[in-house]
Order: sequence, then C-alpha cells, then structure tokens
Amino acid sequence: MSDRHILSQFDTDLHHISSRVLEMGGLVESQLTHAMQALHRFNLALVDKVVADEHRLNAMEVEIDAECGNIIARRQPAASDLRLLLAISKAITNLERAGDEAHKIAKRTRRIAEAEAGRTVDMTEIRLSGELAATMLHGALDAFARLDAVAAARIVREDEAIDEQYRAFMRRLATCMAGNPRVISAALDYLSIASAIERIGDHATNLAELVIYVVKGTDVRHLSREQLEREALRH
Repeated sequence: MSDRHILSQFDTDLHHISSRVLEMGGLVESQLTHAMQALHRFNLALVDKVVADEHRLNAMEVEIDAECGNIIARRQPAASDLRLLLAISKAITNLERAGDEAHKIAKRTRRIAEAEAGRTVDMTEIRLSGELAATMLHGALDAFARLDAVAAARIVREDEAIDEQYRAFMRRLATCMAGNPRVISAALDYLSIASAIERIGDHATNLAELVIYVVKGTDVRHLSREQLEREALRH
C-alpha cells in the first residue's frame, strides 16, 4: 500500500471520528433542549425522551473512545493528529457528562411536576442560564468542527454569565423558601437543576479549551481567561 493511500485513509478515519463527535454533541444539545422544555412546560413525555436518549449517548461514548484507541494503535499519528485524537477522547467524556446533567434536569423536573407545589417558583434565572448553556454548547461544538481557537476563547468568556445567573437564582430560592416552607422540597430540586445547568456550561468550556489545545498545542485548562485569549490569538 502506497504512503499516499495510507495518508488518505488516515484522513478519512479522522474525518469520520470527528463527525461522530459532532453527532454525539448534537444528541446532547437535543437532550438539553428537551430537558429545558420539559421543565418550562412540566411535560413528562419530554422527560421520558431525555431519559431514553441517555442509553444511546453512553453507547456512543464507548464506541468513539474505542475508535480513537484503534486509530492511535494502527496509525501512530504525528503530534498534531495525536492531539486531535486525545482531545476527541476528552471531548466525548465531557459530552457524556453534559448529557448526564441534562438527564438530571429531566429527573428533577418529574419530581417537581408530580409534587405540584414547586410549580409556583419563578424560574427566570434558570431559563436564562439554560439558554446560555445551550448557546455555549452549540458554540463549542461549532468551534470544534471548524477548529477555531478564537471562537473557542469567546465561549470560555461566556461561562461567567451562567455563574451569575446561578448566584441570582440561589438568592431568589432562599427568599422563596423563607416565605413559603411548602416549596422547600421542590426548591432543592430546582437547586439541583440550576447546578446541573452550571456544570453543562463548565463542560462546554472544557470543550472550547480542547479546541485551543488542538489548534495551538497548549494546555490552557489552568490559565486565566486573559492568558487563554492571548494564547488563542497567538500566531
């Protein structure tokens, strides 16, 4: 087999596994969308859909990770391609965990819907943070698809907005529980949902940082946001 043919097949392998990551990301986006819709409408059919998709997501993580290992073993990739494959292995772990958080939102929504008392809680901050998390996740996947380090750096900057909404909801929840003890149980479920959304934002941030790692060859996980942005812009 010629070297050119081997390289062509390797490129095909990389394209295929990258496409699988984006497919998995699309499933997580769908889970989050359905979980938030279920919460806003107390729609238990959507809760069931999120729960059902969890098995498919777990299977995809296992399959893609195995494919990564096979490509590394067979192709012995050079530095830049090896970075991409290592990043893919970490990316699917973050996607699976983001899916777990969407699953948690769905399960807590079922409890709130069945208990009735929690339906009166103002969910403004949760709704906003859910929209932000969905935007961040979509943006991180888009940056991954295009290997766009600059776009990835913008995603990292957006994480603070979710944290701010989370803190605002915590304050509202404390006031709500003090004024109406009947909603305390549901309030704890809402707190779990808010925490899950915050963690989805964290996983989107991790995905964005992996894009910068692939493109620039620098591990930016523990850099400040200013340092990370400088690294993303570095030529």
